[in-house]
Amino acid sequence: MKVYLVTGGAGFIGSNYIKYMLKNYKDIKIIILDKLTYAGNLGTIKDEIKDPRVEFIKGDIKNKDLVNNIFYRYNIDYVVNFAAESHVDRSIENPQVFLKTNVLGTQNLLDVAKSHWIIGEGRDGYPIYKEKVKYLQVSTDEVYGSLSKDYDRAKELVLDDQELKNIVKDRVELKTYGKRFFTEDTPLDPRSPYSASKASADMIVMAYAETYKMPVNITRCSNNYGPFHFPEKLIPLMIKKILGGDKLPLYGDGTNVRDWLYVKDHVKAIDIVLNKGSIGEIYNIGGFNEEMNINIVKLIIDSISKIVKEEVDYQEILNTNLEKINYDLITFVKDRLGHDHRYAINPTKIATELGWYPETNFKAGIERTIRWYLDNQDWVKEIISGDYCEYYQEIYEK
Repeated sequence: MKVYLVTGGAGFIGSNYIKYMLKNYKDIKIIILDKLTYAGNLGTIKDEIKDPRVEFIKGDIKNKDLVNNIFYRYNIDYVVNFAAESHVDRSIENPQVFLKTNVLGTQNLLDVAKSHWIIGEGRDGYPIYKEKVKYLQVSTDEVYGSLSKDYDRAKELVLDDQELKNIVKDRVELKTYGKRFFTEDTPLDPRSPYSASKASADMIVMAYAETYKMPVNITRCSNNYGPFHFPEKLIPLMIKKILGGDKLPLYGDGTNVRDWLYVKDHVKAIDIVLNKGSIGEIYNIGGFNEEMNINIVKLIIDSISKIVKEEVDYQEILNTNLEKINYDLITFVKDRLGHDHRYAINPTKIATELGWYPETNFKAGIERTIRWYLDNQDWVKEIISGDYCEYYQEIYEK
């Protein structure tokens, strides 16, 4: 039986990963370590922590004694590190918190795992590790910096690689706003305190791989969306505010472009990398699925309007008149400092080497996400604490 230490397991992507693993594997043990900050909520994994295969521990990844104790008690085989401060706006307000958690916390996890997994020393002086152990660092495409937007409107992507074309054909709508993409060989060029802290963490991970020959992987994903997403991020924030009839704050002119990935596609990719990824390799996880923020907001408005018109029971949760759900809600606000213009991942490596591909069409994924939020308003109300409301007021309504 494999034992997983999943850090940040009460957060958005971490919780979806745990749900995926419990559904797809019977003979596993998952230890969840989460500090339960504003974005971590036990309600997100309330059913999972009742499962006998799961143990939940509240704590900080920077706490070396605690992490050591977890390794002693549970004989950990895999570490999957989702734990991170992740919101760019918060990193602009308080960079030090991001450095402490994302850099020092990662280094602490690596150090403890290394000490427990080493079983000897080779003739070359490098450590020898237990068989079939691995540390996986969940990172972000933001470490690569920003790309140009070469097209005003999305173009259909023409794939030159026949093998990649065969893998992704007919599964998602491939489109792009530019000619260049992030690959695993793209130099790191972070532009915000958040992305700088994640890039630093990635470099620490690779330093352990080179210096100690530690078995590691790094995955770098594009923007995720889907169930259990904390409402400070673009898509769930817009859903929440549309239902309330509130203005929709959109940075700058709304033309910033992101590559979007349905969270369930992402966690499947993480599982594949953990089991099949070559030791020491980095894998980009994206979908050739780019869209401008303004178009995403308009799609959410159109989708919610259509759903609540056709399925009248949903009108009970509206705090506004149905006719007010339109583009007039969009309000352009002062742009974020250092706002990257475009992210775009080329997932050729993970597609061709490991056979992973994005399975969810963006429009279908958006509708699934909206319906999940419509059906889970109790979760939304529970997770929105006073701390979040005060933060939102300070950042977006100045």
